[in-house]
Amino acid sequence: MKTNLLDLDARALTEFFAGIGEKPYRARQVLRWLHQVGQTDFSQMTDLSKALREKLSTRAVVEVPHCVSAPQATDGTRKWLLSVGAGNAIETVFIPEQTRGTLCISSQAGCALECAFCATGRQGFNRNLSTAEIVGQLWWAVRVLGSEPRNARLGEEGNTRPVSNVVMMGMGEPLANFANVVRAMRIMLDDHAYGLSRRRVTLSTSGIVPAIDRLREECPVALAVSLHAPNDALRDELVPINRKYPLRELLAACRRYVDASLGDEISDAKWQRKGAPRDFVTFEYIMLDGVNDSAQQARELVALTRDVPCKFNLIPFNAFPDSGFARSPESRVRAFQEILVNAGLVTTVRKTRGDDISGACGQLAGRVRDRRTRRAGESAMRVRSVAGERL
Repeated sequence: MKTNLLDLDARALTEFFAGIGEKPYRARQVLRWLHQVGQTDFSQMTDLSKALREKLSTRAVVEVPHCVSAPQATDGTRKWLLSVGAGNAIETVFIPEQTRGTLCISSQAGCALECAFCATGRQGFNRNLSTAEIVGQLWWAVRVLGSEPRNARLGEEGNTRPVSNVVMMGMGEPLANFANVVRAMRIMLDDHAYGLSRRRVTLSTSGIVPAIDRLREECPVALAVSLHAPNDALRDELVPINRKYPLRELLAACRRYVDASLGDEISDAKWQRKGAPRDFVTFEYIMLDGVNDSAQQARELVALTRDVPCKFNLIPFNAFPDSGFARSPESRVRAFQEILVNAGLVTTVRKTRGDDISGACGQLAGRVRDRRTRRAGESAMRVRSVAGERL
């Protein structure tokens, strides 16, 4: 079987070339061809010897996910439905803004965590994506956007690339696919590939505590945590992984992550020059009408996160069929925000983007052949029951 070179970061690519009798510097050359040029044809990699190009053609391939559809929202948001085989397709979203272009990348075909408010969780779970399928989403977006008129203008660092930021916030739980996600992020950070800084790559997790600690050691990037509730009783229902890793353990892991960032404790010297990740954790909090949006719950959040350097991103709920939830009224979102801000917490309200193509937060579903036997959920009813007991 031929090796897909998009599966390999610099270290693995160096080992691949050593295995076929080639010098280590070949890895840097091929990384640039693959990710900076976007070349998939070995015969066109002109600074490689003819013999090496022929050798690669017999032992390696460059394969990216196939694009099934590419709708564009009225606000300029782009969504690609990418086939990953066996009837599964993932969704990748590009959000153009005045000073940056952000790509939201998927890490799994479906998701096994079954968060109550998320369309992906309702689709079920099939498998983890390979490194090639993860980084292939960035490869695809850079190729498409780079061939069009500029989508992202000059940013705060003079960045003119079409994709200046990557967020691991698409389909799936990134830390449940740890090895492949970390390898993909190392490619994103590599100066011979995409050259992004740690502050421009964000991983969002529902809270797999041991994996947060591993991430801190192996590939620290900006960290976002899907919080969504101020107490364990409600979060158990909204984000079921909380039953295994409750809030006390999750927040302790967040403190450890930030402490390492502040101390710049990055063991691998190669990655130290990429800078430290952000010195705070972003807590994502989806606003569900009558469930988690009361003034009392805002005050609980203030007390809960008092010892964690953090900012809050309040996310208006984006509807999908049979979700069982409704978006909090704007007045309640603003009142909730005001309580957090008055307590000294930086708090933003996420602008909904791409909802007319189901590309907004929580709406990504793709096509997933669920390999599990799943019951029709009554999660929204249970959540409202728990929320009612707390109010």
